[in-house]
Amino acid sequence: MNATLASEIQRLTPSEKFQLVQELWDDIAASKEELPIPQWHKDELNRRLDDEASDEGRVWKTVRDDILSR
Repeated sequence: MNATLASEIQRLTPSEKFQLVQELWDDIAASKEELPIPQWHKDELNRRLDDEASDEGRVWKTVRDDILSR
C-alpha cells in the first residue's frame, strides 16, 4: 500500500473505515480471480475435521447444565 493511500485511510472515521472494508470485501467476493489458499489454512481445516470426526459429543443435559451454570 502506498503512503498516500495509507494516509487517506487514517483520516477516515471508524464508521467510514468499516464501510470501506465492507466495500473492499464485496469487490473481492465479486471478483472472478481465484485467491490462493495458504497451506496452513488447509492443514488447520483438516485438523479440525479430524478432531470433529473423533469427537463423540456430550449428552444434552451436560451441555445445558454447563451453559446454565455460567
